[in-house]
Amino acid sequence: MNGDEINYNKVNNINTRSNRVDINDLMSRVRDDEKKQKKENLVFFSLVASIIVITGIIASL
Repeated sequence: MNGDEINYNKVNNINTRSNRVDINDLMSRVRDDEKKQKKENLVFFSLVASIIVITGIIASL
């Protein structure tokens, strides 16, 4: 065997493994995305609430 055949076998094995899908990996990605989105929503709504409160304080003076 020369180097080209060895590299082809490595690439072939990588492609074979990538065709399989691990459901646990996909579920963990979905959970991570949901956590990230919840955190972004919390920051956004906190910012909006802060602006409303600050505007109310300034308007009452």
